[in-house]
Amino acid sequence: MLKKPLAICLVILLWSCKEQTQKGLPHVIIETAYGEIEIELYTHKAPLTANAFLAYIDSGYYNQSNFYRVLNMYNQPSNAPKAFLVQGGIWKSNNKLAQSLQGIPHESTKQTGILHKEGTISMARNEPGSGGPEFFIMVEDETGFDFGGENMADGLGFAAFGSVVKGMPIIRKIHDLKEANQYLQPPVYIHTIRRK
Repeated sequence: MLKKPLAICLVILLWSCKEQTQKGLPHVIIETAYGEIEIELYTHKAPLTANAFLAYIDSGYYNQSNFYRVLNMYNQPSNAPKAFLVQGGIWKSNNKLAQSLQGIPHESTKQTGILHKEGTISMARNEPGSGGPEFFIMVEDETGFDFGGENMADGLGFAAFGSVVKGMPIIRKIHDLKEANQYLQPPVYIHTIRRK
């Protein structure tokens, strides 16, 4: 028997695929305390990841969530590959829900062809297939996050699934905010993420 969140995801996945063929690629709006960020989701290239993200949106999981983590030049080990990104989701606002959701099967950049360029949105993960509602947006081009890249020890990279089409100045502003040990002080409030 399917867990309820997984069953919801599967239903919305099928509905979203049908909707995409009729209207083109879906766009979503991240409503933050600093303004709105618009993202185009590549449901045609990364269907499992992009449609899972839409399922989380439609379920209201991102209501009153936040951007909570940044990687910049100064908060990473000097001997590690560098990355420049802003991470958000429900890890801090609803950790119990975040941990209860089943992981999304990993769609690598080798499969999808979506590379980690400036403005790309991607799923955070630990092991392959452990991605969920936590996501990050690239502030610079990051080839180390692609399949075979050096930023993930297993070499499988991260699952990119869309790109910012409006609002990169807001992402950069968030990226430059005060942080301690990679965590924003305080986190940036996300009122909601919604379909456009």
